[in-house]
Amino acid sequence: MQELFKKIISTEVKPVFAKHGYSKKNLNFYKADGNLAYKFNIQRAKYNTSRQVQFYVNCGVHSTELAELHSVGLNGDILEFTSHFTCRIREIAPAAPAHYTLTPDIDPDALSKELVSHLEEGMSFLHSLTGAKDIVHYYMDKTALHLSEVTFRFLLKAGDTEEAKHYLQQLHAKYGAEKRWTILEKKYAAVFAEYGM
Repeated sequence: MQELFKKIISTEVKPVFAKHGYSKKNLNFYKADGNLAYKFNIQRAKYNTSRQVQFYVNCGVHSTELAELHSVGLNGDILEFTSHFTCRIREIAPAAPAHYTLTPDIDPDALSKELVSHLEEGMSFLHSLTGAKDIVHYYMDKTALHLSEVTFRFLLKAGDTEEAKHYLQQLHAKYGAEKRWTILEKKYAAVFAEYGM
């Protein structure tokens, strides 16, 4: 099954990414486009055997614009290689399984065809994120905590004060009753203070 896995990556997965301008390094596929870098990672499960190979498809987008808004790291460096948008492929290609499994009784052609279809759908979604604003709004629409500090900096830097306040209200409504809210509130207050608010 290990050999079948390698064959699917080299003959099916690599060509579909190459067609869309992605470069390959190990089991990672990258494409830079302006201020964004798109990434797909094929992650093998830990406990694969000669008769079964499971793998996941992780998706990410890095924004240089959002990277500049991160808190500065302990050594003074900006965190440059964070994936600002990150998910498993199932989140953006709903027909995809939680993971893919190769066993002696599967039809490798059918699995390859499905995998390629899911990758194409995933790429289509990632490529619809064309800038930092798209990433920020994706998580704001979900009232997600992921990227929340960066989102406040992005909005306040752009002068979208009312939108930043509205997002804070959304977060408070969803997470305000949780114990961690006190910590989050302090972090958000510090971000607002950075912009004189």
